[in-house]
Amino acid sequence: MIVAAADGSSLSNPGPAGWAWYISDDAWAAGGWEHGTNNMGELMAVLDLLRSTSHVDEPLKVLCDSQYVINSLTKWLPGWKRKGWRKGDGKPVLNVELMKELDAELAGRDVSFEWVKGHAGHAMNEAADLRARAAATAYQAGRKPDEGPGFPDVARPTARTDFSVGQVDEQPDLFSGDFSAPAPQAVAGSAAPRAKAAVVRAVKALSGGQDAVRSHPELVVLAGGSEGRSLPWEPGTELALVSVDAVGEEACLARVVVDGSPAALLWQQVPGAWALRFAAVG
Repeated sequence: MIVAAADGSSLSNPGPAGWAWYISDDAWAAGGWEHGTNNMGELMAVLDLLRSTSHVDEPLKVLCDSQYVINSLTKWLPGWKRKGWRKGDGKPVLNVELMKELDAELAGRDVSFEWVKGHAGHAMNEAADLRARAAATAYQAGRKPDEGPGFPDVARPTARTDFSVGQVDEQPDLFSGDFSAPAPQAVAGSAAPRAKAAVVRAVKALSGGQDAVRSHPELVVLAGGSEGRSLPWEPGTELALVSVDAVGEEACLARVVVDGSPAALLWQQVPGAWALRFAAVG
C-alpha cells in the first residue's frame, strides 16, 4: 500500500496558493497558483497524487487534514453527479472542474482517505504542509516553486493544473447588493451596525461554500471533536443566523444553526474584509 499525505495552503484565501503531496523525502511533489484558495490546494494535491500513481497496481491511502476534501470525494460526489453537478439546493458545485478531474481519476482505483489533525506534529502531514506553504510563498514572491522529485521513475503529470477560483458551471452572484446597507433589525446581538452588516453578508456568502468568503491564515475549525481548517458541511447548506456579538474591537461572534445544530463562527476584521478565524460546529 502507498501511504501519502496531501495538503494545500493559501496565504490569504484567496491569494497565492500552493499544494503538495508527500510520501518520503525522495517522493513528493508541489505546485500552486498566483491566485487560489486553500480548498483548491487541498483538492489539487489529491488530484496530482492520483495522476502520479495511476500506473501503480496497489492500494493508495491518502492522509488529509481537510474534512471538506474527504467528505466531497467519499460522500457528496455521487449525489452531485446525479444532479448534473448541482448541490442539494440546485446551485452549482464549487471547484467543479477539479471535482470532475478527481472523479475521473478515482474511477477503478483502490483509494481510501484518513483524516489527520493538521498542525499537530503528524510527520507526513507536516511535510506536505511545509511544501504546500513554500509553493504558495514562492508564487507570492514571483518565483517558481520547487516542484519536488515526483513519484519514482515517473514523469510529472502533463494534465491541466490551471484551475480558477470557484469553478462552477454557472457562476452564482455572491457579492451583489449594497455593501453599506445596515444589517436587518431582526438580527440580534451587540455588534455595531456596520460590523454586524458585514458579518451578516459574510455568513450569507458562506452558504455558498468556504471558498466564497475570506479565511484567516490561522483558521481553526472544531467539528465532531476533530480540529482542522475546513468546514464539515456541504457547500449550499443553509445557515440560520441567530445573533452577531462584538468580541473586542476587531472581531465578531456569529451564532448560527446548521441542519438543526448550533455553530459559532468568529470573524476577524482584516484589511478590506472580515475573515473567518474560528468555527465550532456542534
